[in-house]
Amino acid sequence: MNKEKLKYGVVGSGSWATALIKILSENINEINWYVRNIENIDFIKNNSHNPSYLSSVELKLNKLNISDDISQVVKNSDIIIVAVPSEYVHTEMKKIDVDISKKIIICALKGLVPETNLLFGEHMSKFFNISMDNFLVIGGPCHAEEVALEKLSYLTIGSSNIKLCEKISDDFKCKYINVKSSNDVIGIEYASMLKNIFALAVGISNGLGYGDNYQSVLMSNSIKEMNMFILKRYRNERNINDSAYLGDLLVTGYSTFSRNRMFGNMIGKGYTVKAAQLEMKMVAEGYIATKKAFILNQESSDKVQTPIIDSVYKILYEKRSARKIFKELSTIIS
Repeated sequence: MNKEKLKYGVVGSGSWATALIKILSENINEINWYVRNIENIDFIKNNSHNPSYLSSVELKLNKLNISDDISQVVKNSDIIIVAVPSEYVHTEMKKIDVDISKKIIICALKGLVPETNLLFGEHMSKFFNISMDNFLVIGGPCHAEEVALEKLSYLTIGSSNIKLCEKISDDFKCKYINVKSSNDVIGIEYASMLKNIFALAVGISNGLGYGDNYQSVLMSNSIKEMNMFILKRYRNERNINDSAYLGDLLVTGYSTFSRNRMFGNMIGKGYTVKAAQLEMKMVAEGYIATKKAFILNQESSDKVQTPIIDSVYKILYEKRSARKIFKELSTIIS
């Protein structure tokens, strides 16, 4: 394909999808955008803003073809960025009734596909016949809210096809976005999932009243736990201290923009899971990720020690006392 004629399609209309639309609009003149809610489409077309997410961002309507027909969007696109929460992605992708096996797919979601317990790349290969040479993943650290403010942010784009990865990376580079390429597709997918769990843990500790000292130890143990978890599933020449791993973990664990930290903070303060979800009105992907990571490790023939993931699981799914669990955790981490 001629790179100049490649058309992008974005599936999703949340904060991250809107941020990616903003970034791509800096370099790309035609972007197809799947927005599920027709009322939101009308609002965007009339006001140049997403009514529900990153509403401060002025969208360049002359560059956008917005539709509530996902099949139309993917049919008319060469490169498809999937940016919906992992718990909804299976439902949305099932709506596609055209062949996408030759498309380039970019994963911008975080977590396993709940219905299949597969990483998104594995899911797309199995159910949509997508070649891994045409699959890429976007990692951080990059909060959508800081993209909206045009604060300098960083992306890591991973693919086994490094030439393609480098070409696509150019489309995301702009005055406020730095991009680097990586061949660690699976590692970045797992890191994007796990960092939300650890951010939840930091949020819980904050809600319980633990201070910065405890939280810093929790974070240093989290990166070790992340590294061991990923290594058991996919060995690669990665440096766990790179921005796609440690950097993304740090921003998700410490930032006031982090939905997972916010969710965890509510749990630490005594909210039930349901009450926290209702008050937030946004998806904290660490909730589903916690269960998936816990089960994945427990079912492994060679499981690793994951005291932080186990602790969050006990609190969220076994309804154990957060205060008691974190007191026990404090005797394990150091």
